[in-house]
Amino acid sequence: MTPGDEHDYGESARSDDGHGYGRTRLRLPENDPYGGARRGGRSSSRSLVTVVGVVVLLIAAIAFANRGGDDSSSTSANGTTGDKPDATSTAATGTKPVDAKTGGIPSGFAHTQQGAQSAAANYAVALGSTGMFRTDSRHDLVDTVYTTAAAAKLQGAMDQAYSTDFLAKMGLDADGNAPQGDTFVSRVVPVGTTPQAYSATNAKVGVWYLGLIGMSGTSSTDPVTSSWKTWTFDLQWTDGDWKIVSDEQKDGPAPVPGDDQAATSDEISKAIEEYGGFTYAR
Repeated sequence: MTPGDEHDYGESARSDDGHGYGRTRLRLPENDPYGGARRGGRSSSRSLVTVVGVVVLLIAAIAFANRGGDDSSSTSANGTTGDKPDATSTAATGTKPVDAKTGGIPSGFAHTQQGAQSAAANYAVALGSTGMFRTDSRHDLVDTVYTTAAAAKLQGAMDQAYSTDFLAKMGLDADGNAPQGDTFVSRVVPVGTTPQAYSATNAKVGVWYLGLIGMSGTSSTDPVTSSWKTWTFDLQWTDGDWKIVSDEQKDGPAPVPGDDQAATSDEISKAIEEYGGFTYAR
C-alpha cells in the first residue's frame, strides 16, 4: 500500500521548452490564490511527490514481501489461464452494491469476480484518503482492508513512514492536521477496474484512478494537483470478505490535460467539503 498517496500521485511530464504539458495549455486563475505558487515553479511540490512516492514504494515493497505463496490456480475473466480479459469483463455493471460498512469503509463484498473488483476500488479510495495521515484512523483502516497477517506487519512500517518530518513536508502538524484556514486534500477517484486473475480464494485486480493531493489555502505553496495511476491489489477471500494481501502502483495511463482553468483555493476547499466520496461497485 500505500499511503495517501496511498498516494504516489506522480508528476506530469513537461515539454523540452519548459512550457508545461507539451502543446496543451494549462489555464491558471487570474488571481493566484496560492501565493504565486504556479505549476512553473514546482520545486516544493516535486519534493512532496518524491517523498510520497518513497512511502508508496516502501509500503508496496513490504506488502509484496509479506505475500504468501499461492498454489491455487487462477484464471482470467474469460476462464483461461494467462489470457487478458475481454472488453465485456470490464464493462460497468454494479449489479449488487454493498450495503454494509466497517469503520466507515464498505465491506461485505460478494464472493465473485465483481465483488473483488468492487473491493479493490473501495480499498483504493480508503487508502488514498486523508485518514491515512492520522495514526488512529490509519491503524483502523489498515486493520480493516488488509489480511490480519499483512496488517500486523505493515502497521509499524507505516508509522515510521508517516513520521513527523514526513507530515511536516506535507504541510501537516504532528497529528496530521492542516494549518488553520487551510484544507489538506488527498483523494483517489477510481475510473475503472480490471480483473487480472480470479479464483475462489484469490483475486488480482487493477484499479485505474485519478489522484488528488495538496494543500488548499491562501498560505499554501503546494496547490492541489492531480495525477493518474494504476493500483494493483492481490486479494484473498478471508472471513467472508475480500482482503488485501499485497499491492503495488505504477504511473498512468494519463490522458492529455485539457485546457481547463485552474480553480482558486476557495473553490477547491469548498468542493472538497461539499462533494463526498462514493461506494464503488461493478
